[in-house]
Amino acid sequence: MSPNPEWHKDALLDMPYFALLHPFISRLGGDAFPTLQECNALLEWRTPAVTVQSGQPVRFVAQEYGKLPFESQYEPRCYLRGEVPTRADNWHDFFNALVWMAFPKAKAAINARHYHALTDGSKSSDTGMSGSRGSTRDTSTLLDESGVIVVYADDGLARLLRDFQWKELFWVRRAQVRSAMGFYLFGHGLYEKALHPYVGMTGQGLLLATEQEFFNWTPERQLEHLDGKLSTYLSDRRHLASTRELTPVPLLGIPGWAAENECAAYYDNKDYFRAGRHGRSAS
Repeated sequence: MSPNPEWHKDALLDMPYFALLHPFISRLGGDAFPTLQECNALLEWRTPAVTVQSGQPVRFVAQEYGKLPFESQYEPRCYLRGEVPTRADNWHDFFNALVWMAFPKAKAAINARHYHALTDGSKSSDTGMSGSRGSTRDTSTLLDESGVIVVYADDGLARLLRDFQWKELFWVRRAQVRSAMGFYLFGHGLYEKALHPYVGMTGQGLLLATEQEFFNWTPERQLEHLDGKLSTYLSDRRHLASTRELTPVPLLGIPGWAAENECAAYYDNKDYFRAGRHGRSAS
């Protein structure tokens, strides 16, 4: 990681991958990479206040290194004190901060999943205290790093996605995808990859059903609704018990997300638009 990453605010505002983050990026300066102070200033601007599930307000703080007591480790520190360790001049942590602002309830729910998995070791096998992270933490981390929330009002479209029928979904039913299916980047690691999009870039999709009316709402209302819906889903520990509950999504195939996908032949690249795992079908 470069100690002084280049900051091109206008380029981020032009790219479809960062659409959810545009309201926050647009309020940042254009001359230099955002500082911790600037990220915290965005928190002050956002209403309602961003909090973790323990009730503490979120603040971005400098990363600490070395062997730390439990309460000062990443997830406990975040849950107990609302402090999100954040490295300076670091794209990965910068996008994590912005996702906290875009999806405050969902991010708090993921943090709570990690914290309770760590502290409920006597009751559950999902503990990170004995060297085994457990499925809850593994799947939560995968969503947090690489997740894309797929909202749909058409069960047929969801079935095509789960069954890896990419050309049928993204080309043959292109108009229906535009009107009844939405793709919302969630994983901050995925946002970092989107700085330099490449064939092969794939998110881990979490599919959530919605009503058709959702797609007529303003982006602000959509995001608020989606954050609450995702938070409720994640707060149930029965959900995301396995990484197989997430479905790969080749992001450059989404209509409008790459100039190259405006022709049918683009979806014939079997190295990118791969067939599904044997026996996988829509749930």
